[in-house]
Amino acid sequence: MADAMAAPQAAPRKKRSRLIIGLLIVLLAAASSAAVYFFLTSKSGAEDVAAVEEKPVEPPTPIFVTIAPFTVNLQSDYGDRLLYVGLSLRVGDQATSDFLVQHMPEIRSRLLMLLSGKSAEELIKPQGKVELKQEILGLFDKPITTPQPELSIDDVLFSDFIVQ
Repeated sequence: MADAMAAPQAAPRKKRSRLIIGLLIVLLAAASSAAVYFFLTSKSGAEDVAAVEEKPVEPPTPIFVTIAPFTVNLQSDYGDRLLYVGLSLRVGDQATSDFLVQHMPEIRSRLLMLLSGKSAEELIKPQGKVELKQEILGLFDKPITTPQPELSIDDVLFSDFIVQ
């Protein structure tokens, strides 16, 4: 009789152990699939980052506004002195370039007034040229028109500079 009772209890245990083993296999397969998916997607993401890093960033094309050369009389204690200077402005955008070209007579007038007030002795020195560049940039702080768009002038470049 004891054998008869033991047989029914053994059958449910076998079913449970098969069920547990089946669930473990399914869980293991799901975990493996998730790991493979994570590995493949993270690897392609790293390749995308590497591809972005490999692209060289091209600097923007510089925009220059050339101002016709000036010949001006300089102040000097040693007789008549002349300055012949050609310059260009490096600007940050096309709108600034268009604005400067449109208002070139006003800009040339301001530059002429600035340059004719200089002495030959200060312009001969390298520091004098650096200071002149800063003063030319300062000319654009005062509005040319009202209202005036914000001007993006990056640098003043001398193409000719002769003090005689």
